Amino acid sequence: MELQTVGIDLGKTSFHVVGLDAQGKVALRKRFSRSQLLQFTANLRVHLIGMEACGGAHFLGRALRQQGHQVRLMPAQYVKPFVKTNKNDYIDAEAIAEAVSRPTMRFVPIKTDDQLDLQSLHRVRERWVMRRTAVIVINHLKT
Repeated sequence: MELQTVGIDLGKTSFHVVGLDAQGKVALRKRFSRSQLLQFTANLRVHLIGMEACGGAHFLGRALRQQGHQVRLMPAQYVKPFVKTNKNDYIDAEAIAEAVSRPTMRFVPIKTDDQLDLQSLHRVRERWVMRRTAVIVINHLKT
């Protein structure tokens, strides 16, 4: 099966996959677990794989790149305009597959584990600073 683009909607335990052919028509629609997905994509010939950017997408993006695929991550707010009807996982995956093929789409670089660790440390620090500031403001208002 020759697919042009594949969109993967990531979930907690299952992944919904929609593949588009060269004409942009749905040629594949399946649901996988993580291990099933990596087994399936190992033998898949596809030009481009797209996913919405999140923590799990970076791990899966690295795994798919090791298999030789071209993987692109997109912010969720850029995919939303491509959703055609009521929201469900297959419709989201189809919107991702359509969005990833757009020439003007903006992509997120796939991060390494070290980069994700550093990002989480920065977020934790930012929350502590916000809480400290809130406590200072509340104490100032009480006096």
